[in-house]
Amino acid sequence: MKTNFKIILFLLASLICFNSFSSTIDHEIKKDPEKDRVLIYVLKNILTRGHFVVKDMNDDFSEFVYQNFIDGLDSSKRYFTQKDIKEFSQYKYEIDNQLLKDDLSFYHLVYSRFLEKIKNAKSYYGDLLAQPFNFKKIETIDLDYKNVPFAKNNNELINYWRKQLKLQTLSKIQELTALQENKLKKDKNHPKKSFKTLEKEARTEVLKNMEELYIRIEELEHEDWFSTFLNSVVGAFDPHTTYMDPNIKERFDQNISGKLEGIGARLQKKGIYTHVSELVAGGPAFKQGELEPEDIILKVAQGEEEPIDIVGMRLDDAIKFIKGKKGTEVRLTVKKKIDGSIQIISIIRDVVQLDETFVKSSIVGKNGKKYAIIDLPSFYIDFSDNNYRDSAKDMEKEIERLKAEGVNGLIVDLRNNGGGSLKTAIEISGLFIDKGPIVQVKYRGENPIVKEDIDPTVQWDGAVVVLVNEFSASASEIFAAAMQDYKRGVILGGNQTYGKGTVQNILPINQFYPKYEKDLGYLKMTIQKFYRVNGGSTQKEGVYSDIAMPSRLSYMKYGERDLEGALNWDKVPQAKYTQTNTYTNFNDVVYNSKQRIANSKNFKLINEYAKWLKENQEDMSFSLNYKQFFAKNDQKEKEANQFKSVFEYTSNLTFTSPKYEKALFKNDKDLADKRIAWHKSLSKDMYISEALNVLSELKIKNKTESIKN
Repeated sequence: MKTNFKIILFLLASLICFNSFSSTIDHEIKKDPEKDRVLIYVLKNILTRGHFVVKDMNDDFSEFVYQNFIDGLDSSKRYFTQKDIKEFSQYKYEIDNQLLKDDLSFYHLVYSRFLEKIKNAKSYYGDLLAQPFNFKKIETIDLDYKNVPFAKNNNELINYWRKQLKLQTLSKIQELTALQENKLKKDKNHPKKSFKTLEKEARTEVLKNMEELYIRIEELEHEDWFSTFLNSVVGAFDPHTTYMDPNIKERFDQNISGKLEGIGARLQKKGIYTHVSELVAGGPAFKQGELEPEDIILKVAQGEEEPIDIVGMRLDDAIKFIKGKKGTEVRLTVKKKIDGSIQIISIIRDVVQLDETFVKSSIVGKNGKKYAIIDLPSFYIDFSDNNYRDSAKDMEKEIERLKAEGVNGLIVDLRNNGGGSLKTAIEISGLFIDKGPIVQVKYRGENPIVKEDIDPTVQWDGAVVVLVNEFSASASEIFAAAMQDYKRGVILGGNQTYGKGTVQNILPINQFYPKYEKDLGYLKMTIQKFYRVNGGSTQKEGVYSDIAMPSRLSYMKYGERDLEGALNWDKVPQAKYTQTNTYTNFNDVVYNSKQRIANSKNFKLINEYAKWLKENQEDMSFSLNYKQFFAKNDQKEKEANQFKSVFEYTSNLTFTSPKYEKALFKNDKDLADKRIAWHKSLSKDMYISEALNVLSELKIKNKTESIKN
């Protein structure tokens, strides 16, 4: 518990360092004014004509873009002063007019000023970290930057920097002190460092972090900063409408398909070097066997071509050379971690499956019966390859295998499932009902369209519990809502799901401006809203659980309803559908579960813990006096300790893999290890335990009974 609080505090301090750099910096020679103007011209026309919401480009729109762009560049108030903001404000209500004329005066003013400020940053943090801070001084820092004014002048700006770096140093001292205390507990003779020594080590570490940060910033280019501006523009329509440059689009495709073509290695930039951070199990590099984690890739060659030096190259560019089509050869010049030797490693690229994105299941015994948990991390599909696996096909196959093993009920775990393909959400819903409407979708100004499952086959007619949380979104909510509206399954989890009830389409911008030869990227634009078959939208409201269980997120602001500019909830006429009324004791089971949760010491404690987390989330003020800082931290540690038992739950249930998967373990130890870790976590998961309680109590209605509407 102690460590958890320190991580929270460290992350708060780290935000100071990193939240200003969600985009990138300029290489002047790569500016392309024509491309910038073309992008603005095309985007404004697509959005005003095709977005779900009719939005005027007026003063309100202009003010949103103005605020959003400045926040995107300087959210922690460490670059711009009030003088800068006053100069920028001349455009506060003119951006709409400028964009209508394809005029980028506001962008160029703010961007060029930002570049000037960035150049000063190194001297600021370098000078401030060169000398010890005065930790005896009584002063505080407020990290709620929305309520912190911009600095009046450069002197006050430098003071902002001083406070931010001082907090980072204090957080690092706290971390080093805790490490030292742990070592002293294990070894009383371990040398104890003075506060002065720890303070110096902390400043050195903070300086190193800052230097690494600015190395990454200096790699970045104008087009990426311009992407930040474009997203300020398109984000004025709604939070899920975004501009994606070609690199971002490629990563999006990988996430939704669960595959990529390449060598199967995750890479990380450390200083000027590209390091191998992890190998994807079963991927080409994993099978080839020579490349290892922490190896440094120095050069990349395509087959027998001359190698290209990637030292100092930005990570995205290095990845472009390393990835490639299935069957092609890449030769990596690598500095080995183990002995520092230089080797040339040849790897034949292939399709790499990202297994953590795919369906998996586990079987557990309870009261003499078998039940199964199906984990569905996303509604994945590969739109470019109909023969490749997708979540609907995988779910159908997994259910068939579980039926063969004689399971009596299914838990479909959608926790943290952010959605994916609407098509697969409809098809997966259809596995649990004979046929009928699953969801309604509506374009702007048109009547809703009912999307149906037309296959009368029922893959699973047994008991179903759908496990959700506050991060179950989009397609997850479509499935959960369908199961709820049909009374086909019990929805169990957080009070309500995320609340993303909108549909986005990804449009290649070049198709709207074909005469432009360079790749303009893509627009992910909201074109529809989801509606349940009962007529209500899932937008903002999400799906309310039949059985709500306290979680650490219960009082946090995470959902769609907390996003600025989120579209509103509304409703359309109900679709024609017939409830299955699958269970004879649905209401009794829900009541029993609610009583268990209300009387559970664990869930009561979780609820108190959630309230405590909420209080800490709202407390954004920190003392920069080391005695007060450590005293407050100690107080928080004491408060946190009362919730220690929250994380000590165990169910004593035994989870195993289905038979088909066990057969794979002989040749895939990595898969076996992953499943052992997953099964262990399931045995300690009180939400899974309660879902099993509910599942074991559900009684299926006799199939000869009439189905009521």
